[in-house]
Amino acid sequence: MEDDQWKKKLSKEQYRILRLRQTETPYSGVLLHNDKTGKYLCGACGQTLFDSSTKFDSRSGWPSFNWPVNKKAIKLSEDRSLGIRRVEVSCARCGSHLGHVFNDAPDQPTGIRFCINSLALDFKEKKIRDNLKKSRG
Repeated sequence: MEDDQWKKKLSKEQYRILRLRQTETPYSGVLLHNDKTGKYLCGACGQTLFDSSTKFDSRSGWPSFNWPVNKKAIKLSEDRSLGIRRVEVSCARCGSHLGHVFNDAPDQPTGIRFCINSLALDFKEKKIRDNLKKSRG
């Protein structure tokens, strides 16, 4: 997708984060305290990235996850933009910036914290009906 198309599709704040690789203000995201069951999708292209079962409160100010739904859904790359070495997380499908990943979550089974901008995500809630279908087999 061309830059002009992204500008039309995304809000100004989403564009700033997803396409210009910036960061939202900590504790400002609407999905930070979301505790519903469902999937977290890329806010730009809709690819499924994270499951609510891997979300945890890292007290960092951004939604945090201990593992993606599929390692192929994300792309990791070195980021030295602030003069320090970090690992950037991007959507593997559309290349949009999502956040960063850190090895600083010893209380999590993976030890990893995917620190993701709330505005980089959409949330699709799992409906009760979906749970009933699953349990009936």
